Amino acid sequence: MISSKASIHKKAKIGNNVNIGDFCSVGENVTIGDDCNLINSVNIQGNTNIGKNNTFFPFCSIGTKPQDLKYNNEETHLEIGDNNSFREYSNVSIGTEQGGGITKIKSNCLFMVSSHVGHDCILGNNLVVANNVAIAGHCVFDDDVILGGNSAVLQFTKIGKGAMIGGMTGVDKDVLPYSLVKGNRSYFENINLIGLKRKGFKNSEIEQYKKIIIELFNSNNLKEYISNIKKESELVSTLINFIENKNPNRDICRPLK
Repeated sequence: MISSKASIHKKAKIGNNVNIGDFCSVGENVTIGDDCNLINSVNIQGNTNIGKNNTFFPFCSIGTKPQDLKYNNEETHLEIGDNNSFREYSNVSIGTEQGGGITKIKSNCLFMVSSHVGHDCILGNNLVVANNVAIAGHCVFDDDVILGGNSAVLQFTKIGKGAMIGGMTGVDKDVLPYSLVKGNRSYFENINLIGLKRKGFKNSEIEQYKKIIIELFNSNNLKEYISNIKKESELVSTLINFIENKNPNRDICRPLK
């Protein structure tokens, strides 16, 4: 159902069984997949491609210009996968030419009230982004990341698979997979034991992973350390791949001394 009170550009591409409620605005270069629901007062603009079965709550702003003074109306993009939910006042920016030209969000994610996704971010599947979370530009999140309310992530930060960020944390370092970090300036508190168990990892795998993490913090060179580790499990392989591909100019979240 498409409301007569909605403003939809004639060139916008709207899929099957899409609900567009009162006072929504959909721009010229927007594509919306099947079974999406724009409840009301939703704004979707830019070169934005949205998959299937996404829900947008009132006052979302999706595909708008990036909050970057360098942006000069270049043709950049936003891609959103399937089965995501964007709650009230959430905001997602398109990319910038300097940052690769595209912002990507995969599938099955929840963005709670007033959360912000900056330009050129690449975000994985199954994310939970709580109320008032601010994600700056150029960040990369692997799957299954959880960010607690009022946390903020510095630009160019990478967060590994299954990591959990505590509420009101300022994340200014890369976050290892399946780790739990918190603090005014983020520090490693522990591995994400609950997340690991939910994923079905065995106790022996978890203990091995924790041992490797502790040894890693005591090493002088991260890449040299992991070069001597065998990829004996999925967890260890995930850790090695993360470090091999992390931001070389950014340290990892470490325990408090």
